[in-house]
Amino acid sequence: MSVLQQAQEKMEAAIEHLKVELQTIRTGRANPAMLDNVSVEVYGSQMRLRDVASVSAPEPRQLLITPYDASNASAIGKGIEKANIGATPIVDANVVRIIIPEMDQQVRQEMVKLAHRKREEAKVGVRHVRRDCIDDVRTQKTAGEIPEDIQKKLEKDIQELTDRFCKEADDITAVKEEEISTI
Repeated sequence: MSVLQQAQEKMEAAIEHLKVELQTIRTGRANPAMLDNVSVEVYGSQMRLRDVASVSAPEPRQLLITPYDASNASAIGKGIEKANIGATPIVDANVVRIIIPEMDQQVRQEMVKLAHRKREEAKVGVRHVRRDCIDDVRTQKTAGEIPEDIQKKLEKDIQELTDRFCKEADDITAVKEEEISTI
């Protein structure tokens, strides 16, 4: 596998991670992905919420969590409270409901800041990949495995990949920022 292919795969992985991270950020609407990072203690061990229950959004500002085993409803409620997602779960017989509160301007700004922080983390990851790949190319040049003109072309191509993936991170975050800011 060439250095360029490795760089592209690793940069794509950084962008995919950003997409997953941005899904968990709260917007004004209920989104089942908000609960992706929630773990629940059931059957004596920690499990991800989506492994023990289904999550749906029957209304724009409500999440409905239906446990696969109805006896886990209260444990799911406690796990959601511990996760501190900004909403209080309501255990209602065999299901758990979460009413997503209206976000005020200050909360929206905090969510936008969080999205920007996640974007910067992804861009730093992309830049680390660039640095590592350029170091590999320079090592190959020093070892005499590739000529200088190929080294320069590879470095230029890696930089172009970096620029493309950094722009993609900006674009993805801009869409999320628009979602957060929409009332």
